[in-house]
Amino acid sequence: MDDNLPSRVRVLHRQLNQYSYEYYVKDNPSVPDSEYDRLMQELIKLEEEHPELITPESPTQRVGGQPLKAFRKVTHDIPMLSLGDVFSKEELLDFDRRVRQAVGPDVTYVCELKIDGLAISLTYEKGRFVLGATRGDGVTGEDITNNLRTVRSLPLVLPEEEDIEVRGECYMPKKSFEKLNEARRQNGEALFANPRNAAAGSLRQLDPKITAKRRLDVFLYSAGHFDRDRIQTHDGLLEYIRKLGLPVNPESRRCRNMQDVFDYIEEYTEKRDSLTYGIDGIVVKVDSMAQQAELGHTVKSPRWMIAYKFPAEEVVSTLEDIEVRVGRTGAVTPTAVLTPVSVAGTTVKRATLHNEDLIREKDLRIGDRVVIRKAGDIIPEVVNVLTDRRTGAEKPFTMPTRCPECGSGLVRLEDEVALRCINPKCPALIREGLIHFVSRNAMNIDGLGEKVVTQLFEKQLIHDVADLYQLKYDDLIAMERMGEKSVSNLLDAITHSKQNSLERLLFGLGIRYIGSKAALVLARAFKTMDRLSEASMDDLVAVDEIGEKMADSLVAYFSKPEVAALIGELKAAGLNMSYLGPDPQQMSAADSPFSGKTVVLTGKLESMSRPDAKSEIEKRGGKVTGSVSASTDIVVAGEAAGSKLSKARDLGVDIWDETRFLEALKD
Repeated sequence: MDDNLPSRVRVLHRQLNQYSYEYYVKDNPSVPDSEYDRLMQELIKLEEEHPELITPESPTQRVGGQPLKAFRKVTHDIPMLSLGDVFSKEELLDFDRRVRQAVGPDVTYVCELKIDGLAISLTYEKGRFVLGATRGDGVTGEDITNNLRTVRSLPLVLPEEEDIEVRGECYMPKKSFEKLNEARRQNGEALFANPRNAAAGSLRQLDPKITAKRRLDVFLYSAGHFDRDRIQTHDGLLEYIRKLGLPVNPESRRCRNMQDVFDYIEEYTEKRDSLTYGIDGIVVKVDSMAQQAELGHTVKSPRWMIAYKFPAEEVVSTLEDIEVRVGRTGAVTPTAVLTPVSVAGTTVKRATLHNEDLIREKDLRIGDRVVIRKAGDIIPEVVNVLTDRRTGAEKPFTMPTRCPECGSGLVRLEDEVALRCINPKCPALIREGLIHFVSRNAMNIDGLGEKVVTQLFEKQLIHDVADLYQLKYDDLIAMERMGEKSVSNLLDAITHSKQNSLERLLFGLGIRYIGSKAALVLARAFKTMDRLSEASMDDLVAVDEIGEKMADSLVAYFSKPEVAALIGELKAAGLNMSYLGPDPQQMSAADSPFSGKTVVLTGKLESMSRPDAKSEIEKRGGKVTGSVSASTDIVVAGEAAGSKLSKARDLGVDIWDETRFLEALKD
């Protein structure tokens, strides 16, 4: 044996124990899961090759973290074991081979989503919820009964007087996580790294009122104590738990063979980012309870189930530089320039840093090794700095005092963290404002993307949004990658945009604090641009959903002579200045099938974008929300509809396909 191996094992012990403590006890990990998994796999391999190096204190011999001392300790009658992990299809096939060698060829599996939260145990006695506990170290957990009582999806009394202990995952929905971090940001508090840590921190609050505000949820997927004579399969157990009124993830699936398992993994790898909750893998379980018992378990984990983990979405890279960009509102935003790194299948070279305060809070320095996170289509962000890897060559960053585009002095307005350029003639403000004006949620001019707008601006063919409507064929045909058909289509799209309803134009003008929803509210209330531009502060704040900050911004905007001149140019170009949609207050249920209804959109619509569908529903008096609940009236399901569709079926919500949706729009 290599004399260096014992020393390497001791280093791995120390690192993994530290990272495990930060993750399980402090809820504040310093490295991403991928880094922990890499070190753990190295240690497992060393111990497999040299069993004499295995010691009782090795991280491979532990089930989980230590319970916090602030709560009463709870001993699990049946240990809550951890899961073994695999990271490839080849390893899954090895798992399947081991199972079949042990129990024979006739094996079916159940696949479930691996919810990214905190493992919990719930005990019901005679149908009443009496105890909730964390997993802790697998044998001893924490009594969090009062906190779990705040989770609204958990029934406090079951429909039957059952004695049962059920197990699952408590998690924080993505929307709850975003709201929580936004509130913490506004209060100057440290942000949670991810929904999992936020859920763990929320469950460990000593005051249940704080937990209640966090809007946690649970999915249950197994049981410790239950009537094993009645239930022969894991699939049957899930159905039994569901019939008791307990929340079970609707996405589980019974798989006849490994090809079915692989199909399930591929399906939910694609759907992962569209889910309303975080998942970090797929759990594969032997369905037969008899076969589960025959397979048994090791000291750490059951032999009859395995967790396939997705490719890491948090990785380590080097912060090479910090650049600043001026947005359409003048806000100067710093951006991290990174050594290219692959995250969730895409190459990441840049990440948002939000503002100067965040750079200071994270103590970012150029040259730092940093943890990068990317979720779905969200812009990657820097999670934290690996300060223990600093060499001393790193350089602090200082935000500029002058605009990088026009050289004007930057200002920090009252109650804001962002620095701003307030020069109305700044090229960056004008260019970004043009890009916003033509965007999908504004004037929706197809073919006028960021690159084309930038070319037009740099060639001085456009100086403001009115110039877009003066563009000619000869202006466009000379540009890069613009053929005759492209130019013709673009000119048609520009002409077509003149007929947009008032709210699109209002949003496109980029008036501060006026988003797409406020623009629609204003267009419905004032009907025309002239009436809106003449409205006083009192007129504006009298409109429901329009506050003083919005009203003040509108009055200031329309008081500028250059704005009056711009509106005049747009009128002369033939742009519509009136609201073209229906007034919901004048509509009855007979006028529109959406009037007064709560609608959820899920999946991909072939005929229109999600924002356009939302706009059409709202024009007809409907309200569009992001999640399915008992108060939902209609779910419009397009292609690849996922968990929202399943939940709608469970709740008996009216489900429409795209054809019926389009017919309703015509009506």
